[in-house]
Amino acid sequence: MRGVKVQLPPAVPLCERCPHACSGIFADLAEPERRKLVSLMRPVELESGAMVFQEGMPALGLYILCRGKIKIAKRSRAGHSQILKLLGPGEILGEKTLFDQETYTCYAKTLEPSLLVFIPRDQFLPFLRGHPDVALRLIEKLAHESKIFGDRLVEITSRSARERVARALVELGQAFGAETAAGWDIGVELPRAELAEMAGVSTETAIRILSEFRDRGLVALPGRRIVIVNADELKALAHPFRTFLRENPA
Repeated sequence: MRGVKVQLPPAVPLCERCPHACSGIFADLAEPERRKLVSLMRPVELESGAMVFQEGMPALGLYILCRGKIKIAKRSRAGHSQILKLLGPGEILGEKTLFDQETYTCYAKTLEPSLLVFIPRDQFLPFLRGHPDVALRLIEKLAHESKIFGDRLVEITSRSARERVARALVELGQAFGAETAAGWDIGVELPRAELAEMAGVSTETAIRILSEFRDRGLVALPGRRIVIVNADELKALAHPFRTFLRENPA
């Protein structure tokens, strides 16, 4: 069945082979403490397009993304979605609801087949109490994201659709992109509707602006991929707000 979670034994073998060292908030843990953290983790495998969690679901713990890409988004009352950020390997999700024991206020959906590990709240909070450096890094991350989302609100209310689409493309390239012979591939096969969600514009507007950028030689559009051809000019169109966060930039 689509999106079914596969619960496996503890993640010890998985984490021993992982090149990402989990989230940056766990940096510099001594090996015994790292093993203790890993013992709390349970792997979860999801196919592309599956929900990790949905708005209104009870928030039961913390997820760490090991492989794949995930979008964090929120729906409006009218049913429209706004992507808040994209996550890549080594990043965490669900951290904002760790302490209030309430429900998720946004949803998380995989953009490609993904592997995560889950740590229940009732096991992770005691770990934090015993590791104040980890708790402080988590607080710093939450404070940083709060500032970023404040910038995001200003951008949505004061910047043109063209600027917002340009900024979304630049951030995608910086977070996930790779240099190719054709230019800077943004690294995500992103449907136009999801690019629109990121930029806070309608799908029709995103398609129109992408076509304009292509005609101006700023991007190429091979299939569902987007390749930045003229990064300097595209950056010149974008306001210097950081519109979403990669916790562990490549």
